[in-house]
Amino acid sequence: MFNVLKNWFFKYFGDPEAAILLIVLLLTFLFIWLFGQILAPLLAGLVLAYLLDGVITALQTKIRCPRGLAITLVYSIFIGLFVYALIALLPTLYKQFVQLVSQIPQFIASFHDFIASLPSTYPGLISNNTAQSWITSTDVNLSAFSNMGSTVLASSFTSMSKVMTALIYVFLIPLVTFFFLKDKKGLLKSFDAYMPDQRGLILEVAHEMRLMTGRYVRGKAFEILLVTALSWIGFAILHLNYAFLLGLLVGLSAIIPYVGAIVVTIPVALIALIQFGTSPDFVYVMLIYGIIQVLDGNLLVPLLYSGAVNLNPVVIITAVLFFGGIWGFWGLFFAIPLATLVKAVVQAWMRHANRT
Repeated sequence: MFNVLKNWFFKYFGDPEAAILLIVLLLTFLFIWLFGQILAPLLAGLVLAYLLDGVITALQTKIRCPRGLAITLVYSIFIGLFVYALIALLPTLYKQFVQLVSQIPQFIASFHDFIASLPSTYPGLISNNTAQSWITSTDVNLSAFSNMGSTVLASSFTSMSKVMTALIYVFLIPLVTFFFLKDKKGLLKSFDAYMPDQRGLILEVAHEMRLMTGRYVRGKAFEILLVTALSWIGFAILHLNYAFLLGLLVGLSAIIPYVGAIVVTIPVALIALIQFGTSPDFVYVMLIYGIIQVLDGNLLVPLLYSGAVNLNPVVIITAVLFFGGIWGFWGLFFAIPLATLVKAVVQAWMRHANRT
C-alpha cells in the first residue's frame, strides 16, 4: 500500500513543473484569501480592465486601430457610462430601496389581508384557524425583516468610514482600471520576470484558462446588463413598483446559476401580488419574468458560453457554495471560472504526468 501511494505521489508531484504549479496555486489562493478584502478595488479594476481589453483588442485587430487610440475611445465610453450610473441610476436605485423599506409595514398588512381572505375564497381547503396561524407566523418573520431593512439602511449611510470607503472606491477603481489597460505589456512582462524557469505546465494551464475565462467573464457581464435592462423595461411597462430595483435583482441573479433565479422569484412575485393582487396584471408580470428567464437560460446562456463552460450542474452549485462562502461576491461571480480552473489544472496535470 505504501509503495502504491509513493508511486502515485511521485508520478503526479515528483516532476518539478507539477510541483511549481501546485505551489503557485496554493500561494495565489492563500494571498487572495488573506488580502482579498483589502485589495477589493484592485481586483475590481483588474476585472473591468479584463472586460474592456477585449473590446480594445477587437478594435486593434478588426479595424487596425492603434492601441493608444483604442484605449482612449473605450475608456472614455466606460467613464461616461460610469458617471451616468452614479448620477442617474444610483440615486434611482437608492430612492426605490428607501421606498421599499419604508413600505414594508404596508406590505405586511396587505399580505395579512390576503391570507385572511383565503378561507372565504377556498372554504373547503383553508380554515379560519389555519389562516390565523399563518398570519401569526408571518407577522413575526416579516416584522423582523422590516426592522433588519431599516437597520441596514440607517447604518449604511450614517457611518462616515463606510461613506469614505465608498468614495475612495468610486475614484480608485476607474483609475486602477486605466493603468491596467495602459501598462498591460509592462505589467505582464514584470509578472513574467518573477515566474520560475520551469513553467511549461503553468503556461499550458494559463492558455486554457484564458480561452475559457475570457469568454465566460465577458459573457456574464453582458448577460447581467441585458437581463437587467429587459427586466427593468418589462416591469416599467407594466407599472410595477420598484421596477429598476427588481430589474437589477433579476440581472444580478444570473451570477448564481440555478439558485439565483429561484431566489429572486420570491420578491418579484410578492411585490406584484401585493400591488396587483390576483388580477391579470399580476399574471402579466410573472409571464414577462418567466419569458426573460426562459430566454436567458435557453438562448443567452448557450449563445454566450458555448464551449466556455462544460461543467455538471452539481459541480457548478458546489463551486458557487464553496467559493461564495470564501470570497463573497467575487467568489460568486468567479465560481464557474474557478471551477473551470480546477478542471483545467487536473486535466493538464494528468496529461503532463502521462507524457513524463
